[in-house]
Amino acid sequence: MEKFKELGLEEKILKGIEDLGFETPSPVQEKVIPVILGEENDLVALAQTGTGKTAAFGLPLIQKLDTSLNEIQVLILSPTRELCVQIGKDLQNYAKYRPDIQVLCVYGGTEIRKQIRELEKGVHVLVATPGRLCDLIKRQAVNIDHVRSVVLDEADEMLNMGFKEDLNFILEETPDSRNTYLFSATMPKEVERIARNYLHNAKEISTGKKNQGADTVSHVYYQVRAKDCYETLHRVIDCAPDMYAIIFVRTKMDAREIVRKLQKDGIECDALHGDLSQAQRDEVMERFRAKRLKVLVATDVAARGLDVDNLTHVINFNLPEDVESYTHRSGRTGRAGREGVSVAIINSKEKGKLHRIEKILKKQFQYLEVPAGEAVCRAQLLYYADKIMAAEPKETLDKYQQELFEKFEALTKEELIQKIVSYEFGKLLKKYASVEDLNLSEDERRGGKGKEGRRSDRREESSNEFTTFSVNVGKEDGFTPRDLMSIINENAPRKGLEIGSIRIFETNTKFEVDIRGLNGFMSCFRNVSFNGLPFTLTEVKDRYSRERGTDRGRGRDFGGGRRNATANNKWRKSESGGRARFSEKKKDVGGKKRRK
Repeated sequence: MEKFKELGLEEKILKGIEDLGFETPSPVQEKVIPVILGEENDLVALAQTGTGKTAAFGLPLIQKLDTSLNEIQVLILSPTRELCVQIGKDLQNYAKYRPDIQVLCVYGGTEIRKQIRELEKGVHVLVATPGRLCDLIKRQAVNIDHVRSVVLDEADEMLNMGFKEDLNFILEETPDSRNTYLFSATMPKEVERIARNYLHNAKEISTGKKNQGADTVSHVYYQVRAKDCYETLHRVIDCAPDMYAIIFVRTKMDAREIVRKLQKDGIECDALHGDLSQAQRDEVMERFRAKRLKVLVATDVAARGLDVDNLTHVINFNLPEDVESYTHRSGRTGRAGREGVSVAIINSKEKGKLHRIEKILKKQFQYLEVPAGEAVCRAQLLYYADKIMAAEPKETLDKYQQELFEKFEALTKEELIQKIVSYEFGKLLKKYASVEDLNLSEDERRGGKGKEGRRSDRREESSNEFTTFSVNVGKEDGFTPRDLMSIINENAPRKGLEIGSIRIFETNTKFEVDIRGLNGFMSCFRNVSFNGLPFTLTEVKDRYSRERGTDRGRGRDFGGGRRNATANNKWRKSESGGRARFSEKKKDVGGKKRRK
């Protein structure tokens, strides 16, 4: 504890963290604690998840509280309910020997009147999700006029989740004299904008490079045909009997489907996606944290802000489109100095995406061959043998020993082992006795022709007939192609929708949809909103055929090439089939009257 003491922490705080098993500060704690305790500096701290950020800001801010004042002095904003609750619990543990400090968490999905009653009792530290705090401010149920310190934890996640307007509103309500401490795993442009607009003379601290993952995480990938991705996933899980992992997928339909298959194959798992109620979500997370589930299958939106320790693997069943999302995914393993593995299962069309992630992360992904049946069986059997060897004999078995010895006395040691293995692993051994080799040839991995003699090409399968839709959000709302694709991915009635060009106007967005996916398509936008604005979707053009989009309007045209709604949920110039451009002026007929 001497090193924590040298950072300037008081005895009661030191005693609290000693009970938690803290011994030496992590790099981010060593750099941040003296800054917050010392000069009145604003702070931008770039640090990966799992590096001890909560203690880095929580310990000094608790120490600086003036509990003689019954008012909110510290405001901590976090992206999700789970992270909000976790931060609150951590702060209460740090302040174990400071009973005069009152900490309260407020978040959506629970009774707001109960939170208002707790606020009325008096709070020194308020931990909040942006949406619920905005509701409380508008109801005049919370007073943040005397806040001295604001912490934006996982700022990049909050902006990814669409809290830009809420953050602006909240920060405008706090005093100009406050100190602001911004913590983020990555630094996209929107986070830099927040820092420029709301932080003053900020000190910058980094325990890593921008968008770079933790050094304790190794990155590996398997490259297979698209139809073999699930079987590869199954083998990877079977080949790691001690796996405790999150599997990331693109859509809630993918999550449900993979969980159905894994459960059928005997793997303990469940899904986390946007259709779950808060009670269902809490129940799934309780079982996962208790390790009653081996793996959790989750979408990025559902998994944001999860705080789970000791994950051995993160598996990317679908690669995300942006490096920030990959960094957050991989950062959920390899925490607190432990080693972890980030796995990507890709098909040949995703090789370019993997190379871009490698280039920006400045990390080389290691190619691995899909485990053969023999490798899977060996891993399972040796793990089982290690568990038997590690088991302590139970005294309660003594009274049964003689009968057991008599049962097995006719068997040799080798015969007994064979029978035990056959009983425990008969089905597994039979399944993997003669499984197919899923690995691609070196030529196929480099992009050559596959076993069928040609490359697969989605464009050959397209109907080439599209219709144009308009939705009533645009540039002034901060709407992007990525937002559109995410909404379609989360709510589409079926997989594989072909999306053509996307054009973002000031007050609306036009985009093309392959006519084969129109059945039920309008329901994608039912009961959906963006930054509080309910969607209004209209069909603005009759069906037509085209090879590349040439439809023009006064907006930004994000390419005439097609994208698959379940394969590419974020537009990128290199994948869209055309460059971004401002096209010729033409009257916009698809817009709706805006709210003021």
